[in-house]
Amino acid sequence: MATQSKSSNSNSTGPTAKASAKRAGTTPALDLPVGAVLTVTDRVGELVEPFSGRKAAEKQLKTYRTQLRREVKRAERRGATARKQATSALKRNRDELEQRVRKAVDLLPVG
Repeated sequence: MATQSKSSNSNSTGPTAKASAKRAGTTPALDLPVGAVLTVTDRVGELVEPFSGRKAAEKQLKTYRTQLRREVKRAERRGATARKQATSALKRNRDELEQRVRKAVDLLPVG
């Protein structure tokens, strides 16, 4: 008799278990939009705050300008590096191919 009571408790699919399973599925669907609204509200507050006065706004704009300049220079450096690497790889491949062709031509019988 003791085993029957254990098995009936472990396999409970009563109304409370089903309801909590439904809630568990819908909760993330509701949390996402609420969290997104709160995040946007925080970001807007952060954006508006530095522009409360003229000097603060000028200082913040100068900071943004400096950050943008740094990011552009970083992107230019990365682009130049990638271009140089690609160019050198192409040259290496071309030289290797030319060397193989020369060897193949040298092995051809002269007729």
